[in-house]
Amino acid sequence: MDKQLFKNLQKKWQELLIEYFAVARIKKGGLLVVGCSTSEVIGSKIGSDSRQDIGDLLFSVLQELASENKINLAIQCCEHLNRALIIERKVAEKFSYPEVNVKPGLHAGGAFAVAAFENMKDPIAVESVQADGGIDIGDTLIGMHLKPVAVPLRLSMQSVGDAHLTAARTRPKLIGGARATYRDN
Repeated sequence: MDKQLFKNLQKKWQELLIEYFAVARIKKGGLLVVGCSTSEVIGSKIGSDSRQDIGDLLFSVLQELASENKINLAIQCCEHLNRALIIERKVAEKFSYPEVNVKPGLHAGGAFAVAAFENMKDPIAVESVQADGGIDIGDTLIGMHLKPVAVPLRLSMQSVGDAHLTAARTRPKLIGGARATYRDN
């Protein structure tokens, strides 16, 4: 990928994340799950052309903006690691997610997960989470890691590079039926 396309990808991703954090309204200390196929970002079939430079770029921008918004990250690995997640140890302990022993690689986990593992302070892998929101780049199927009531978000951009983008936030279940009243927030 040439330098101009790389800079453009970085700018668009940053804009998309700023919009996501504004719209999703994830509370400080909440958990965001992100899955990314770098192959799809560059226009290839998922899992066929992993690109570490793209994974590093996208993760660095995400990590910076998540930190500014005080949001914790869970980065989904590919299906070769059963969609395990890379997460900071302190976050796993906070939410009582048990650690599993695996280290992502370019072709077993993916470039985005490798970038997370290499750039988090104390990364570990966990099998599953219940995240407050999610971003799926390239149809990596993050839904299994969201809390039960996911609400799709329609953002101004529907792709990252050539990869299809899906975003969601979650909300508590509405219980009680016709007589119940609910809080707006």
